[in-house]
Amino acid sequence: MTTRRDLLGGLAATALLPALPARARTTSATMPALIAGTYANEGGAGLYTLAPAGAGWRVAAPAPLTGISFGVTHGAHRYLAKEQAKGRLIVTDRNARVLADVPSGGDDPCHVAIAPDARALAVANYSSGTVSVWPLGRDGRPGTPTVRQQHGTGPHTDRQAGPHAHWVGFTRDARRLHTVDLGADTVFAYDMAGAVPGEPRVAWRAPAGAGPRHLAHHPRLPVAYVVTELGNTLVALDAHADGTFTTRTTQSLLPAGFAGASFAAHLRLDARGRRLYASNRGHDSIAVFDLAADGTPRLIQHIASGGHWPRFFLLLEDRARCLVANERSGTVAVFRILPDGRLAATGQVLAVPGVVFLDRA
Repeated sequence: MTTRRDLLGGLAATALLPALPARARTTSATMPALIAGTYANEGGAGLYTLAPAGAGWRVAAPAPLTGISFGVTHGAHRYLAKEQAKGRLIVTDRNARVLADVPSGGDDPCHVAIAPDARALAVANYSSGTVSVWPLGRDGRPGTPTVRQQHGTGPHTDRQAGPHAHWVGFTRDARRLHTVDLGADTVFAYDMAGAVPGEPRVAWRAPAGAGPRHLAHHPRLPVAYVVTELGNTLVALDAHADGTFTTRTTQSLLPAGFAGASFAAHLRLDARGRRLYASNRGHDSIAVFDLAADGTPRLIQHIASGGHWPRFFLLLEDRARCLVANERSGTVAVFRILPDGRLAATGQVLAVPGVVFLDRA
């Protein structure tokens, strides 16, 4: 069955570039092992391992878990979204042994989050516009989920004819769940009663047609940030105690004068809340922002993503590395994180067909 990823995707030729020169290598213990989720329709053969090799990584044989678009790890368990019509939530151990495989509560699940108290897990199902929340037992296994249907449309009828849940995330106190809906141009809030979400309520309305995709909370300040996929903007939001947001600033994720087609994707802050990173698919870049003391972002860099269609990137701050998953070129490009937060290419690019997700193994 054709999914929305088939409509957006396109398989490009992949290549494995040389690793870092020997003089730059250190012991393999320097870097952690990673996993990479891939799309089968773009050549991915499963859930790959990126094994440490000198100062970088090498691609090892994949586990046969295809269509893994996102996942989170807690303790000994990993929770993976298998993106397909009638999606699946797959629970594995750290060795990719499947412990549970259950319906995700909708179509094309694409994001997963665990509550800070580890009592609940949420999944965003893109094509059905549903959000599913599971209670988690002490053994880490999901119980019976509660599924909520979101509603709304936007002016871009090809992408916004109905709701499209694209991101889920719990507040630090686990009392509230937020979801970002690209189709409805809305961030929704759910009040949590343990692991049971209430009905969705509007927390923030994006400008019509902006298509919000991902949200990130500042680690210290009552500030959040949203990237809009269709509007290609970074929106800074003031976060309020009732779970709602108001717009503080809006700025482009693309350089002045760029006129091509591009779609914003992933968003991430560093642990100290000093830098913000966002990826641009089409312009094929990572935008780096400095965050002022009050959380206001200021663009300081655009750097080429090292491939085509950077859907995701992984910050390894303890290793001063950023790895960018370029979906359509099937490459993972390795960057160094400089002391000021800017990125610099290392020259290492790994061939991982259809790569869309990265995490520590």
